[in-house]
Amino acid sequence: MKQAAEKLCLAELTAQEARTALADNPVIILPLGSHEDQGPHAPMGDYLCADAIARRVALAARMRGIGAYVAPVLPYGGADYFGSVVGGIALGQATLRAVLTDMMSCLLRSGLTRIIVFNGHGGNAQAVHDVTLSLRHTHGVVIPSVYLWSIAASMLPEVMGDSTAAERSAGHGGNPLSSVAMALFPDLVRPDLLPAPAAQARQFMGLPVNGFATARFEGASINFPLEIDEIATQGVMQADPRLCSAVTGLELVERLTTLGADLVAHLMQEKW
Repeated sequence: MKQAAEKLCLAELTAQEARTALADNPVIILPLGSHEDQGPHAPMGDYLCADAIARRVALAARMRGIGAYVAPVLPYGGADYFGSVVGGIALGQATLRAVLTDMMSCLLRSGLTRIIVFNGHGGNAQAVHDVTLSLRHTHGVVIPSVYLWSIAASMLPEVMGDSTAAERSAGHGGNPLSSVAMALFPDLVRPDLLPAPAAQARQFMGLPVNGFATARFEGASINFPLEIDEIATQGVMQADPRLCSAVTGLELVERLTTLGADLVAHLMQEKW
């Protein structure tokens, strides 16, 4: 029988186990992600990867003698560019802020003040900042946020050992998320559907698209209200997913896990 001390997730605890295990205000990791187009080859639920990494960090923290649990993952991300995705589910930004506020307020009401967000979706970032800043003002708590894929992208050149390949593979539908999914959920990835990169940038109103919400005009990036079908081909933007691999993904996961555990240990030393 699995004992409370071995359980990593709040959802696994019985109510009585929770009363005991959470009395010492352990670290609570809150994973966030999205359910959107990640390319024709990768599972839509990138929240799966954020949740898996959060569990690894909680376990690594415990190996250092730090109490840590993972809150239930929020699988729906803040709406940004993916409203046209078939089967996609997203929350409006106002809704996301309200949901995050309610989730974190419930934890704070229970005396759980050591909360850290592991975010796996760029469309969540502003809402997370708005909510955590508000909670700092109202409750005096500091809730850090780790944007996993931005950090992982910065690790790519060293991990791949080839800056050119790292640059070519990086982008939506490519690295780092595709490699991470290959490492963590190989049975969910479709290597037979890996696409080649688009031959040229998509055009919008006669201008080359050069970002999620921008197109280039006379050397300047102009903002437009764009969605994924106008930005990317098959959900892949400025990336060659064929350069992604489980080997790269595993190294990224290991580095993110170490970084996360190191951050938790540092925060505990700071009387978090």
